[in-house]
Amino acid sequence: MDSKYITIIDDDGNTFNYEIILAFYWSKTKKHYLIYTDNTYENEKLNVSAAIYYPNDETRLDEITTEEEWNEIAKKLGELNEY
Repeated sequence: MDSKYITIIDDDGNTFNYEIILAFYWSKTKKHYLIYTDNTYENEKLNVSAAIYYPNDETRLDEITTEEEWNEIAKKLGELNEY
């Protein structure tokens, strides 16, 4: 990911723009992950999403499906909060 932003088009053709918070590769799963936000807040907390992405196909995102992956995402977000 070279850009600070990503545009996602849903199945209905609606376009959504998001700011990339962090993109990283996790050697344990051999997958690339993307953490991003639309910069909106709910209950005073920033809305954040995450997905699996493919560096060779930036139009494709897959859902994160395992608790282990979500725990790694939470860990990465916690590390960012330390700064």
